[in-house]
Amino acid sequence: MSSFDAVQAIQTAYRRRILECWNIPLGAKILEVGCGQGDMTAVLAEAVGPTGHVVATDIAGADYGSPLTLWQASDLIKWSEVGDWVDFYFECDITQFDQAGFDYAVMAHSSWYFESADQLGKTLRNLSTKAKYLCFAEWNTVPRSSDQTAHLMAVFIQGYMEAFKTEGNANVRSPFTVNQLKQIIVDSGWRITSFASPDTTGLQDADWEIAECIERVKSEVQDPGITPKRLSLLEGQIDTLRQIAKPSGNVPLSSVALVAERA
Repeated sequence: MSSFDAVQAIQTAYRRRILECWNIPLGAKILEVGCGQGDMTAVLAEAVGPTGHVVATDIAGADYGSPLTLWQASDLIKWSEVGDWVDFYFECDITQFDQAGFDYAVMAHSSWYFESADQLGKTLRNLSTKAKYLCFAEWNTVPRSSDQTAHLMAVFIQGYMEAFKTEGNANVRSPFTVNQLKQIIVDSGWRITSFASPDTTGLQDADWEIAECIERVKSEVQDPGITPKRLSLLEGQIDTLRQIAKPSGNVPLSSVALVAERA
């Protein structure tokens, strides 16, 4: 097995653990928001089978993403045994998407990509007109152990950088806490019916976010518009991150997976 395949196997196994928390039945019609490279999409298609269907959407363009672009990753899924059970839509603002009548709306690790709580709330309110149930998963910003701190810090540093931008395309823009997310979901017309914490052991996401954070800070500190106070704070944050993070094998944050129904 190649290193890429080994990584993918770990990521897929985690998505299946999320799915177990949601209990989506065979034959369900699903609208996925923020499908990215399709890690969750493929698992959803496998779960609903040939009598169900998954419509996977993402606001990003088809050429976004690494090591595979969204188009390349979705093409692999379309050519797989579940390909006929999935449709992909990129550069898709879900609030302008006119399909409805879904059983489930799914958001798996996509809420931090939103620019604000208002934007996320608007999307969730729109989803309540398109689906009966909401299946939602995201990282938990409350560490269970000290060795998760590096992942948390990398996330918050990226959120700090994004807070000073009018627009961006970073994966982490608004690192909401679980309590914030629960409130946004409820305020958007949903009633939470179940709440679980799937095992994140072995995931590589902490290493990825730490590397992404360190790389982004290199260009951020070169911005001629950055104030001395922001520069000092950012340099202090990244210095701390470098000291507490391991070269590899950093422990990822815990996550939450919940189900909600239209209120």
